[in-house]
Amino acid sequence: MPAQPSDDYPTTNGSLNRKLRMALVGGGSGSFIGRVHATGALLDNRAELVAGALSSNPERAKKSAPSYAIPEDRAYTSIHELVEKELARPEDDRIDFVSIATPNHTHFEIAKTAAEAGFNVVCDKPMTFDYAQAEELVQVVENTPGVFALMHNYTGYPLIRQAREMCLNGELGEINAIRSNYIQGWLREPLEETGQKQASWRADPGKSGAAGAFGDIATHAYNIGRFMTGCLPEELSCNLKSFVEGRKLDDYGHAVVRFQNGALGTVTASQISHGHENNLYVEIDGTKASLAWRQENPNELWVRQNGQPLKIYTRDPNAPFLSDLSRNSSRLPSGHPEGFFEAFGNVYRAAFDAMIARSEGTDFTGRTETTRDTLYPNVYDGAEGMLFVTKSVESSEQNGAWVSLKPDYARR
Repeated sequence: MPAQPSDDYPTTNGSLNRKLRMALVGGGSGSFIGRVHATGALLDNRAELVAGALSSNPERAKKSAPSYAIPEDRAYTSIHELVEKELARPEDDRIDFVSIATPNHTHFEIAKTAAEAGFNVVCDKPMTFDYAQAEELVQVVENTPGVFALMHNYTGYPLIRQAREMCLNGELGEINAIRSNYIQGWLREPLEETGQKQASWRADPGKSGAAGAFGDIATHAYNIGRFMTGCLPEELSCNLKSFVEGRKLDDYGHAVVRFQNGALGTVTASQISHGHENNLYVEIDGTKASLAWRQENPNELWVRQNGQPLKIYTRDPNAPFLSDLSRNSSRLPSGHPEGFFEAFGNVYRAAFDAMIARSEGTDFTGRTETTRDTLYPNVYDGAEGMLFVTKSVESSEQNGAWVSLKPDYARR
């Protein structure tokens, strides 16, 4: 008979007392984000990757499996085969959740199929190809038992969570302005014409959707401003443009957002700015103070007040000036940089906590108006993100006309 665990030595995933079993969809040869999902999910030793459908190309799907140590009999060639064969396995052996790391146009079918089969889902952003699919997926998730997490990974950074708590508890006063920018330069040249995999699908309207840079990275910039401040949007004016000749989708854009509390926001996204790598940065102005955070230096949060010295909050899990949430989101002592993988890990950690709550029969989700503020981004965040993209394109097509941006589903 196994020894009973003590309080000093907690079990893996609490009462579940085992690792969660993961299936990865996407992530085959040439993939970037699939490998990141796998690393983030396994970072805290709470999950194990046991199955996958790693590519829409059956041969590539099979050949990619050994690089993830996925056994041959669980290397599937489609989400439908994955679901069918996993459901046929004994309950104590089948997967617990499906992670989706595929191009935009495939998200909906994969997420819907996995959710309707009763599996928990972690989906990369944007959640779907268009807003109609997002609305349908909300209904699917609301009528199925599983956890649905959306991988807006930047919400997992400890100091982004610190900033959210500072905004929501009034340390900045009334929020007046939100400036969210995501500036890259990697598509300055028409890489999609060279067959480069990451560029090819992002520049294809049939795979990326109605927007290019705005669907790919402006959704992150918009989401992070919303997450940090809790300000609810009212309306939007947007201009999108493709500066690279022959490119079918925008590679640059700028949106102005009016929020319900009177604040103004700007979202700028570029993939054609020379010398910029992954320059996501956010500035927030309040009546009492302002703050700034930059993803390329994520372990610092700058706070300013007129007449006061500049304050730089560093990611220090032992610092009394940080919130409990921020400290608990850190894994390393101060001075040891944490970054992209750890942020993924933090979103997975919050989703795993919800999966454990589900296994215990307790409430875990934001499926009602009062409980949508889950720590992990959820299906409602995904729907709002798709509404933002849809309305941005609509406004741009009307020469920047103001259009309504009032999501049916919104977090604080």
